[in-house]
Amino acid sequence: FNPTPCKDPTDKLFTVHGLWPSNNVGGDPESCKIRNHRARAKALEPQLEIIWPNVLDRTNHTAFWRRQWIKHGTCGYPTIQNENDYFETVVKMYTTEKQNVSKILSSAKIEPDGIKRTLADLEIAIRNGTDNKKPKFKCQKKRRVTELVEVTLCSDKNRAHFIDCPNPFQPGSPYLCPTNNILY
Repeated sequence: FNPTPCKDPTDKLFTVHGLWPSNNVGGDPESCKIRNHRARAKALEPQLEIIWPNVLDRTNHTAFWRRQWIKHGTCGYPTIQNENDYFETVVKMYTTEKQNVSKILSSAKIEPDGIKRTLADLEIAIRNGTDNKKPKFKCQKKRRVTELVEVTLCSDKNRAHFIDCPNPFQPGSPYLCPTNNILY
C-alpha cells in the first residue's frame, strides 16, 4: 500500500480526478484508438487548472491532462467525440451539472473543517445532490486517522443522468472507508 503523495491545496476543496468511461462489470477500458483528432482548446486551461489540477506536480498540468485523455478519454467514443470535447465535458459537468463534490457537501452543511464524520452522513449528503444515486468513496489512513480523499460520481453513457456507481471498494481494500470517524 503506497499512499498517493498529493500536494493538497490549503482550501481542501475536491477537484476533478478524472472522467473515465467504465463498464458495469469487469475492468474499465484504457488507451483506446483516437478516432477524431481535435486538440484541447487553450481557452479551457485556466478553468482546468482550478477544477482539475495535477495534484502530484502543480507545475505540469498539460502533460497530466494529455495522459488522462489518452488513457481514459479516448475510450468515451462516440459519446466523447475528441480531446476538446472530453475537456469541455469535464468543465461542463463540474460547473453546470452538479458534479462539484465540495459544493454538494457544503449544501448539506458538511465543510472541510477537520470534523470526523460518519460514512452515512457523507453518503446522504452526496445522494441528496445526485438524484439519490450511490457514490463511491475512497479513504486513506494516515497516522491512525482516516481521511476522505475521493468521491466518485457516476453518470450514464450520455452524461445526462446520475447512476449508482458500480464496483465499490471491497472489504480489505486499503481505500475502503469505515462507517465512522472519517476526517473531512
